[in-house]
Amino acid sequence: MPRREVSTHECLRVDEILTDLMQLHKLPVTVVIPTLNEATQICEAVGAAGWANEVIVVDGGSTDGTQVLARSAGATVLEVPRRTIAAQRNAGIVAARNDWILALDADERVEDELRDELGAVLAAPQHAAYRIHFRNIYLGRELRHGHWGRDWHVRLFSHDRRFVERRVHESLEPIDDVGSLSMQLEHRPYRDLTHHLEKMIRYARWGAEDLYECGRRAGAWDLTGVPAWRFFREYVIFSGWRDGRPGLVVATLSACAALLKYAFLFAMEWQTEGRQPTYPAASTHERNPGK
Repeated sequence: MPRREVSTHECLRVDEILTDLMQLHKLPVTVVIPTLNEATQICEAVGAAGWANEVIVVDGGSTDGTQVLARSAGATVLEVPRRTIAAQRNAGIVAARNDWILALDADERVEDELRDELGAVLAAPQHAAYRIHFRNIYLGRELRHGHWGRDWHVRLFSHDRRFVERRVHESLEPIDDVGSLSMQLEHRPYRDLTHHLEKMIRYARWGAEDLYECGRRAGAWDLTGVPAWRFFREYVIFSGWRDGRPGLVVATLSACAALLKYAFLFAMEWQTEGRQPTYPAASTHERNPGK
């Protein structure tokens, strides 16, 4: 029999069918990832979420090409410049086509065990939302103790839920019916110590701005007792010492972060009295891993 030439239209139709078949094997959940200047890891983040049938990247105004890279990796990209992380997440939730949302960050990865558990949960949900235990990796070591060893966040929820908008410590609105997943979400919040210090200063500043807008002012206890208590709680009460030197570094820097936040708050109060030029407003884009 003479061979029939295959038309371009037929080829495109075959591609569409194959794409549809691939989508059938993906989980019916929308992964929402807020970003700002995440060019170094956004392609990996989107690719690692390829088991979900929709990935939405909500960009806060990147200048390093994050948006282009995310699109090339297969994500739907929304652009909402100079918005809080919570506002970015909410924009992605509104645009999602699925009934369930998995809120991730660019430095978080769903491993196979968690993906399988998500599949089982989505097939027969028993709760309105689910909290996930984070497996935090710091300076190449998993932190099993201290504050980060107790790191749980509600990240899987129905699409009618929204995040409370704050500069830092963004969280989902209160939900009574929350279940817990048994598998962990891998989180690598810092590239190195310098990156940790940069984010610590930024989040301390944002936290101070939130407190100032709520009418809080920094007192002597805030500047002395709170940092001391933070270190004692994380290193002694929460057994951060069991994580070795990384545990000591994390507990110490956590105390420093508390001191910086209230120092910034004190500086803001001082500035309102006209003693010093006002700082430019800060923009927000990253989740605080130490919350």
